[in-house]
Amino acid sequence: MESNNKLDKIIEARMKLKARFEKQMGETPSVADDKPMGTGAINRHGMPQLPKGQTITAKWPVLDLGYHPEIGLDRWRLTIDGAVENPIVLKWADFMALPQTKDTSDFHCVTTWSKMDMEWKGVSLLDLAALVMPKEEATHIMCYGYDTYTTNVAIEEALKPDVLLAHTVYGEPLALEHGGPVRMITPQLYAWKGSKWIKRIEFMTQNKRGFWEERGYSNTAYPWRNDRYS
Repeated sequence: MESNNKLDKIIEARMKLKARFEKQMGETPSVADDKPMGTGAINRHGMPQLPKGQTITAKWPVLDLGYHPEIGLDRWRLTIDGAVENPIVLKWADFMALPQTKDTSDFHCVTTWSKMDMEWKGVSLLDLAALVMPKEEATHIMCYGYDTYTTNVAIEEALKPDVLLAHTVYGEPLALEHGGPVRMITPQLYAWKGSKWIKRIEFMTQNKRGFWEERGYSNTAYPWRNDRYS
């Protein structure tokens, strides 16, 4: 009974958040751009399949800061805090007890390769936000990795239904070199906006630049606007 009540509360909070940010999400460039830059058939979001400057690859290249932190599941923690009503720290069992989402999406790396139709399983950031309930003044999140990586995402992008904290890809546990045990994916933005080895999500009341953003990369990272650098 307690588990059902918790799920009901998550669903109710999820619906409130979707209604609160629905207009903003619908106006984002990855959904509403009337002159998207790209080629190929129309994708899941009404944009061209392949953004400008990208090439499809069958491989999955490994790009990171040069450090692969090995975090055992017994030690893994996810902190969600900042401008929220109910900050939390989740252990692995807590995380896996949340609603699990399967989704197929494309992965666009700023270094000009795209891997298509990747099959993911994880927890949607929308459901995690429903647990903590962002305050009205929250506008962005900052994601932190166990490798010291950081990246910022506008809240209307972060709460889209295909943004997951993924632990499984193609039916297998996410490999260490790709950010396992859990990484964030942002299919409608360039992939650097999803932290590998994620350990913390901070809801913020104003924008703040992350690791690559401080080094000249775009704050917004819209693939169909070729939005790579600031």
